[in-house]
Amino acid sequence: MQSFRTEIENPIVQKDVIELANKIEQFHKGKIDEEKFRSLRLARGVYGQRQEGVQMIRIKLPYGKVLSNQLRRICEVSDEYSRGRLHITTRQDIQIHYVDLNRTPELWAELERDDVTLREACGNTVRNVTASETAGIDPKEPFDVSPYADALFRFFLRNPICQEMGRKFKVSFSGTEEDTGLSYMHDLGFIAKIENGVRGFKVMLGGGLGSQPRHADELYSFLPSEKIIPLMEGVLRIFDRHGERKSRAKARMKFLLKDIGLEAFKELVEAEQNAIAQKTVVIDAESYKTSTPVEVEIPQVQIKNQKTFDLWKSTNVIAQKQEGYVAIGIKVLLGDFYTDKARLLADLVEKYAAGEIRLSLRQNILIPFVKEDALPFFYQELEKLGFVESGYNKAVDITACPGTDTCNLGIASSTGIAEELERVIKTEYPQYLEKEDLVIKISGCMNACGQHNMANIGFQGMSVRTKDKLVAPALQVLLGGGNLGDGNGRFADKVVKIPSRRGPEALRRILNDFEANANGKTFIDYYTDQGEKYFYDFLTDLSNVDNLTQEDFIDWGTEENYVKAIGVGECAGVVIDLIATLFLESEEKIENAKISFENEVYSDAVYHAYSSLVNSAKALLLAEKKKTNTHAKIISQFDEEFVASGKVQLEGTFADLIYQLQKNAPTRGFAVDYIKNAEQFLQKVQEFRAVEVENA
Repeated sequence: MQSFRTEIENPIVQKDVIELANKIEQFHKGKIDEEKFRSLRLARGVYGQRQEGVQMIRIKLPYGKVLSNQLRRICEVSDEYSRGRLHITTRQDIQIHYVDLNRTPELWAELERDDVTLREACGNTVRNVTASETAGIDPKEPFDVSPYADALFRFFLRNPICQEMGRKFKVSFSGTEEDTGLSYMHDLGFIAKIENGVRGFKVMLGGGLGSQPRHADELYSFLPSEKIIPLMEGVLRIFDRHGERKSRAKARMKFLLKDIGLEAFKELVEAEQNAIAQKTVVIDAESYKTSTPVEVEIPQVQIKNQKTFDLWKSTNVIAQKQEGYVAIGIKVLLGDFYTDKARLLADLVEKYAAGEIRLSLRQNILIPFVKEDALPFFYQELEKLGFVESGYNKAVDITACPGTDTCNLGIASSTGIAEELERVIKTEYPQYLEKEDLVIKISGCMNACGQHNMANIGFQGMSVRTKDKLVAPALQVLLGGGNLGDGNGRFADKVVKIPSRRGPEALRRILNDFEANANGKTFIDYYTDQGEKYFYDFLTDLSNVDNLTQEDFIDWGTEENYVKAIGVGECAGVVIDLIATLFLESEEKIENAKISFENEVYSDAVYHAYSSLVNSAKALLLAEKKKTNTHAKIISQFDEEFVASGKVQLEGTFADLIYQLQKNAPTRGFAVDYIKNAEQFLQKVQEFRAVEVENA
């Protein structure tokens, strides 16, 4: 532990890392319940892997921006603690796999030396804030959304209101009306707008994918930029209090919004503003540190194959609004690349561009601020790294989650079938190297990490069973989804389920029909005109499982017979705690409240105290074998079970006590009283519990 204590300059980060090390030690000694420990490590980016005894580490990279020094640091960590492979996710993170749990604190400490964090990359927290990878360089954008995404990320990192929610919470920023940040499928989505010279955002609320995708509602057509942080704080507070906590499948924001309705939710958020310290948070975009291109002489090179170079330029080079500069897109197969190439890429962009790369939502890399006349040189250098495959963000650029390679929830291989489908397109449909109107995405299960249900053509990993009860890997074919722009989108229809080995044939039939009959329409328009039944009719024979061959029982990318094996999902598992652990947590929350109070962050102090109050009430309810769900339900249940019956004596109701945080601004005086109330309440319930145990 001593080795990383002294190397972290930020005391807050140092405390985080030491706490993780201490909790790991306590877990090994059996002092922390396994489920509680899982919740803690997930919020620190440490995620259980399909393979026993190792962890996946998710590195949180806000809006996909990675500086050269940060990329080199990530490479060093991956080589030292993992296997030298980096995986880009559909949320602009980087994941590394096969990490020893005991080494995660020192790994985290190493990353923090270059301001790279694991904090809240997983778990029931605000996940990585994503944004258009072209933010700051897009000719169509009204302004750069990067400073706003950065400010929001920093404001809610370690914020007590979003550390232990019922489920994860996802936020995106889109720079233009094309909505490349995909706001319609996020819990909160912001689309840049300017009204009367004022910067602001169209706000979308309550979108999501998974087994039950939901299109986000428009919360505001325009919200000034200084209101976005107070708004999100209000949304998170309501989600934390009223969101489902018992049933993981119904614990996302989209279900809460569906249950209570948009207007009722909006009223709750507006009422919550009384408790929010800052009614406006002005974001100083001018002082945001942007990367600047270097001034250096570019070596002259001779292109050997002009035709290949021209194709690459037509598909992988993107115009910037900065005159004389372009961005280069690197197509990264399945989002996987290796540290040897990543280091050379970091050196290249540092010396000849702006010293940064952007990770995209389609698991690719974008290099901004490349001089136009440097394109031949960059092509030559990227070719040495194997980074000049044409088709960036085109049909041949298939998105896929890790699936059964490493994920506990994977049902069928997504990476294996993705590689095969890309091969089919390259060899049989080369025209799609340049076409932009086809988006293909694959997920290994219904949770949609590969975003299959918002694709033009999507595949979801499943299984099929024969009459003889043999199980084979399968794919659900989904068609007709896509991004329509300005907060509007369409989710794909489930058309047919087929054995996985027939995936390539299904794709051929779909593309052949599209080529023959679309007459220039986009795939979404063509699918909409033809209808689901049209596609079902010419694909349904592929679903027949009476004629499976031995090959059909072997999934893509493997040589062994398929076995359906699903582990315990860890994306945001609901935690069921022991009573003693809950009381201990309540004490820790009060201690955190006092620390925040000493630092004069009174809003945090009040919320830590609120969390302690709810936690203490939950402990007593669980001790009485009462089922608990939302925070709001815990509060009302406690009044019914303990206060109304006289078992626990309070001056008023528990609701009166706890909901003071809604009615009072988080001042110093109120924080003092509220923390004291939380301490006294914890003491009362602990005493009640002690008597109950003694009399049992």
